[in-house]
This record gives sequence, structure tokens and C-alpha cells, in this order.
Amino acid sequence: MLAPYAATSACSKGRRYSEPEPAYRSEYQRDRDRIIHSAAFRRLEYKTQVFVNHEGDLFRTRLTHSIEVAQIARSMARALRLNEDLTESIALAHDLGHTPFGHAGQDALNACMQDFGGFEHNLQSLRVVDELEERYAAFPGLNLTFESREGILKHCSRRNAETLGELGRRFLESGQPSLEAQLTNLADEIAYNSHDVDDGLRSGLITVDELSEVALFREQYGEVRISYPALSARRTIHEVVRRIINRQVVDLIETSTRHLEEVAPANIDAVRKHGKPLIAFSDGMREQNLELKRFLRTRLYRHYRVHRMTAKAARTITALFTAFIEDPRLLPPDVQQQAARKEEQHGKDGRARVVADYIAGMTDRYAIAEYERTFNPGI
Repeated sequence: MLAPYAATSACSKGRRYSEPEPAYRSEYQRDRDRIIHSAAFRRLEYKTQVFVNHEGDLFRTRLTHSIEVAQIARSMARALRLNEDLTESIALAHDLGHTPFGHAGQDALNACMQDFGGFEHNLQSLRVVDELEERYAAFPGLNLTFESREGILKHCSRRNAETLGELGRRFLESGQPSLEAQLTNLADEIAYNSHDVDDGLRSGLITVDELSEVALFREQYGEVRISYPALSARRTIHEVVRRIINRQVVDLIETSTRHLEEVAPANIDAVRKHGKPLIAFSDGMREQNLELKRFLRTRLYRHYRVHRMTAKAARTITALFTAFIEDPRLLPPDVQQQAARKEEQHGKDGRARVVADYIAGMTDRYAIAEYERTFNPGI
């Protein structure tokens, strides 16, 4: 049933640590199951997407976002005859390395780590599944397949790619990942752009009139109002967001199908050697997608109320990092031990990486509580 250029267990490049084949699952099903059972996946429930966890019960979190990405990606993978299990595995794991407080937390932690190798959330997601999860007796991490790990690592600096062996080679040689990884990357864009529209309207930080400047929203909104003039405002927005997602999904499937028919890659290796991604939007949809992104960046992500919270978040991350680096005894005992071991091996860089791992693994509310425990004399 799969296309010849889809990923399969038979063509997998395997795992870092050899394991017997699973009895009643594919290798990619095993990857997905391990991700779902990981502590890092559970913590996504309390990591912010745009709005910090305590700001409302109905705003999206990293967990709900990851599930939505998996749903969109899996639907497209089926239409394109790609491997659905691998697609879902990548989608569920792609945000495991995100810090608390979204991009504000990531930027703050990267700034703190500038003298110690920096911080990349994609690389951190790989660290989570390769090293930081502690569940199995035979190996560290989750021991995922090469293909799942390849899909998780969407971006990577050249400096870090040089340390990753075969996994980093495509960043050095301008290669491509599997089609499943390419597809999940764009499913991520579809999900967060569309659902940030929903959350932005729910919060009152953006309005329908403002969003009507954006063609992708304006067209769908106009169609819904004509078809359902008496529909409530809330149901109207749900219907519009649903149609925005569908328009992008259909465009991506149809455009990618044409690309695949034109190139006709013989197998996954041919996909990796192709000079550019084969999974893509049409030119028109790409422009509409970019217009929506620009609107959200200007009107939602830079809104003064969002900025107030992200500024607090950055100060929280920076203060915790500085305190833990200067006095590791403030860390929990098990993290102190890890920091001491790494410092023996790698000097202060090793200690800094353990502190970054500890902070990156925090949920929003845990980071707030840890800040209070560290700095508030009354706690």
C-alpha cells in the first residue's frame, strides 16, 4: 500500500542500540509508543504554545498542538501513501525539547548558553529522545529509529551538525530528510498558524476585522457568512479555522502529488539526494501562508499583553540559569550529581548543559514555582 519512496521498517537505518524486532508492531509503531509513554511527552501538557498555562483552560498547549499536528500529518501521509506511523512518531516528538514559556523561554535560554554552545530546541528534542529520558534498562533515552530522529531534527546549526555523524550529514551536504519528515514540518506550520488564529480571537487580542486583512482568513470567513448567516460568532470561527486548515491540506497534497509524479523518486534514498523538498505548497498558497504568519507575528505574538508575559518568562529563565550556574547546590540532589559528573568530564560547559537540560524540561508552572522557591524568602 505504501509508495516506493515511503519509509519502511525494511529500509530503516536502524537504532543506535541494537534490539530484537518487535513481535506485533512495526519499528515506527514502537517509536510512537515510546514517545507517548515518555515523561517529556506528558510534560507538554503544561508547556505553553502562545499563552502561558495559567492564563486559560482552553488555550492550546504543546501537548494539544502536537496531537493536532499528528492528526493533520497522518491524514496527509495516507493520501500520499507515506508511512503513517513514522509520520505520527515525528509529529508527537517534534516539540519535546521546547522550554517553558514557548519561544521567549527558548530565546532566553539560548542567550544564557551563548558561552557554552548555545541552545537549539530541535537539538534539545533529539537530546531528550537520545539521552535524557530514563526508562529502559538496556540503553539511555528512547533508542528511536534513525528515521524518527531525522524527522525530529528539523533545523540544526552547522557546528552542531558536524558532531552528529550521519544524522547531521544532510545539513552539511544540502540533503533532504524523508518525505514523512518533510510533510510533518509543514503540518506543524498548518496547525500552529491556524490554531493561533483561534486562540488569538478567543483571547480578544486580535479581532475578525483585523484578520480580514489576511486573504486566507477573509476568503473562508466570507464563504461561511454567506452559507450560514445566522451562525453564532464562536461556531463561525470554528468553521472558518476548519476551512483554513482544509484549504492548506488539500493544496499541499495536490502540489506534492504533482512534484512526486514529475520527479518519480525510486526510493527513500532518491528523496534524500533530491536538491529540494518534494512536499510543498503551491506558490499561491505559500504566499497566503506567509501573509498569515506575518500578521500573527505583528498583531498577536508582539501584542503588548503577550510581550508582558514573555518578558516575565525571559527574566524567570535567566534568573534561574544564573542562580544554578553560580551555586549548583540550589539544584535538586540528583541534578547536582549530574552537574558534578559532567563538570568533571567537560568543565563548566558540562555543568551549564545539565542546568539547561533541567530548565528546558520544566513546565510553565514548575518554572514559576521553582523561581519562587529559589528567590522568595517566604517560600
